[in-house]
Amino acid sequence: MNNKIFSHIHIGSDHAGFKLKEELKKFLANLGYTITDHGTYSEESTDYPDYAHPLASAVETNQGHGGILICGSGNGVCMTANKHAHIRAALCWTKEIAELARLHNNANVICLPARFVTTTQAEEMVSTFLSTAFEGGRHERRVEKI
Repeated sequence: MNNKIFSHIHIGSDHAGFKLKEELKKFLANLGYTITDHGTYSEESTDYPDYAHPLASAVETNQGHGGILICGSGNGVCMTANKHAHIRAALCWTKEIAELARLHNNANVICLPARFVTTTQAEEMVSTFLSTAFEGGRHERRVEKI
């Protein structure tokens, strides 16, 4: 992938997103990304903030890093990540939403609802998210107000 917006990808999930996370790690590795897995490491029930907070902190403090968070609905990890001042986490369920999250909102974390998307759909969203540049312009002032 020549059009890399992020130099490093952080990925994390709770138990509901574990299987999809593992599939996306393989997909990202095939695209040549360096990946940090923030957990979870099994399907055993766990709490999504335990993985979303460390991931958000890593993206927040490392310029050029992006994140992928996954839970059952995508909402819990998205709400948690957005508690961090320099995180713009976007809940995505189509590749068009993923594209707009980058184009218009300069999102740096994509949140996926594992129970509502297929692996193929998730790969399409992630690929789009990771290769779409922020449009800037009129959107810049809006993002600065967040």
